Amino acid sequence: MTDTELVHLAIDGGIATITLDSPRNRNALSRQLVAELTDRLHVAATAPDLRAVVLTHTGTTFCAGADLSEASTGPMTGTASGLLALLRLIVETPQPVIASIDGNVRAGGVGLLGACDIVVAGPRSSFAITEARLGLAAAVISVTVLPRLDERSAARYYLTGATFDAAEAQRIGLVTIATDDLDGAVATLTADLRKASPQGLVASKRLANREVREAIERHGEEMVELSARLFASEEAHEGMTAFLERRAPRWSA
Repeated sequence: MTDTELVHLAIDGGIATITLDSPRNRNALSRQLVAELTDRLHVAATAPDLRAVVLTHTGTTFCAGADLSEASTGPMTGTASGLLALLRLIVETPQPVIASIDGNVRAGGVGLLGACDIVVAGPRSSFAITEARLGLAAAVISVTVLPRLDERSAARYYLTGATFDAAEAQRIGLVTIATDDLDGAVATLTADLRKASPQGLVASKRLANREVREAIERHGEEMVELSARLFASEEAHEGMTAFLERRAPRWSA
């Protein structure tokens, strides 16, 4: 375990800003990053007079998904369970959670966006659900992603792993606002949230994300089991090894 903090928390004016800061591995969902993000969310949610949480990042990537250097060395059941718990925590955090991104979002990172209440994407943002290319499936993150997307788009991007931009992400329901003025859009949203009562925000959030909460409860554990089974498979080992070695997997045309 490194002593370097990967997730930072700052609270000002009723707004908590949580920043993913592990650019060396593109803010991948390592055990340390997941544990620190979980801790920062718990701390933020208990801050007095908090109106919203803004989740953002350093570097060119918001989150690259699973840390494949960890995934290739041992069982993933615990990691999948930890990710499910993190997604549930974002959804259950009483205050609205706004994702503020201007970079690449891949695989498990898309799941974080699905768990957030509002997603604002800047012009450098790009998105891809790449698990199928690695011999995997977007299993755990499906509980937060599928309720957000239209079915045809979900099928297209789950199956192909193709990259799409912020405008397309907004069209299919993953992103709330695609904008060239990221800071301005987030500032407007947080100003609006400050006008709402704390009780009103909590109750309204629960109404707005009811389908996501139900998907987590209905399918979460099943998706953890599926994820662990796929990660342990021979094809997934080949896919992850090929990715880490920067080569095409043996099935790639």
